[in-house]
Amino acid sequence: MGRPSAVDGVAAVLWDMDGTLVDSEKLWDIALHEAVERLGGTLSPAQRATLVGSNMAVTCRFLLELTGSTAGEGDIAEVAGWIRARTATLFADALPWRDGARDALVAVRTAGVPSALVTSTERELTDLALRTIGHEMFDITVCGDEVDGLNKPHPEPYLRAARLLGVDPRQCVAVEDSPVGADSATAAGCTVLVVPNDVSVPGGPRRSFRDSLVGFDLPALAELARAG
Repeated sequence: MGRPSAVDGVAAVLWDMDGTLVDSEKLWDIALHEAVERLGGTLSPAQRATLVGSNMAVTCRFLLELTGSTAGEGDIAEVAGWIRARTATLFADALPWRDGARDALVAVRTAGVPSALVTSTERELTDLALRTIGHEMFDITVCGDEVDGLNKPHPEPYLRAARLLGVDPRQCVAVEDSPVGADSATAAGCTVLVVPNDVSVPGGPRRSFRDSLVGFDLPALAELARAG
């Protein structure tokens, strides 16, 4: 099993990426709006909000159906390829951190608590984002194209991270910003810390909320474990 944690009751911290650690959802906004325009349509704020936390295939199918386009596998692949290329240009520069996120990552890492990155973003783009966040901050990473199609809100991304770390997901704290991500972590049995960003997240069992990650340190992590 995984190495002992520095915090009683917390085997690992499992971090979402987009909107949680880095404020990259606003960069995805650009790519998605441009993709819809290329398809001859528009994307309303409410429609965009439903896609926060979704994987590439779900997103592309939604955009194609929204614009009345055919949504076969080839069509989805074509739109996905365009979005990947456009987002890669947006991710090429340093990404903006969410408030307190870098310090929170460092605090957990320095204390020796295992960490995993669990994101719906595909590996190619995640590796670009990790130039900002730091590969060294995580013991393992689980990306959206590495879960056999069982993407958030399915529990598999968080279950897979726990398996790779050799820990019980029920002793993990997941940090999320979206309903899709929070549902995934909850279904996996994790205690969930929700730090909302672009969309609101409903409350529920084993969910705690913070306005930001400012001040999220080992005492705060221990308090979450007790509350969970």
